[in-house]
Amino acid sequence: MADRLKGKVAVVTGAANGIGQGCARLFADEGATVIGVDRTGTDESCDLLDEVAVGSLFARIGAEHGRIDILVNAAAFAVFDWIETMRYADWKATLSGELDIVFLTTQAAWPWLKASGRASVVNFASANARHALEGSPALAHCAGKGGVLAMTRQLAMEGAPLGVRANTIAPGFILTAATRHHLASDPAIEAKILAKNMIQRLGEPEDIGWCAVWLASDEARYVTGADIAVDAGATAW
Repeated sequence: MADRLKGKVAVVTGAANGIGQGCARLFADEGATVIGVDRTGTDESCDLLDEVAVGSLFARIGAEHGRIDILVNAAAFAVFDWIETMRYADWKATLSGELDIVFLTTQAAWPWLKASGRASVVNFASANARHALEGSPALAHCAGKGGVLAMTRQLAMEGAPLGVRANTIAPGFILTAATRHHLASDPAIEAKILAKNMIQRLGEPEDIGWCAVWLASDEARYVTGADIAVDAGATAW
């Protein structure tokens, strides 16, 4: 076991699958004490859109550990549809599932991040915050992830005097249970994704997890307000 995160307390939301699960595993391998949070199947079960439940969860974690050194906001929910057919309810659900979910957890964790004195918040923007992918009905998702990108810059400014760094990772297309379903429902989309990629493969959760490990570690102590593309070069040309 390596020790890049030894002695650090990390909370990872969305830890039951996908990118969150990949981050949680790598963080544990690197020596962190990891508290995984999701609706089910993790150390802590919580509805992350319930303000009271989120507040209680982080109060309990903070009381047990005295601080939170790392917060990884990987939990997210989105409905993919076109402007002509998207229901307003799905638009609102996506913005809640990509913006509110980050706000509530970060606000609840903030006192404990301050107590760390050298904390790191890792949020997830997306290649979709920078460009549109032909053939992908990602209207609300693009708006939500663009919001996370802007929100994190503000968090970096607010957190800097307090010893709290905040950065985003912008993944390209990553193979998860949700995206595998997307590929199965639209077989043509994989070719469009690879046409944008310089590296001709689809990403895995660990590809994102290693970037999150670095951002969470003291190796990245001079990095805040940054957005790091991990997208096979898709947004570089």
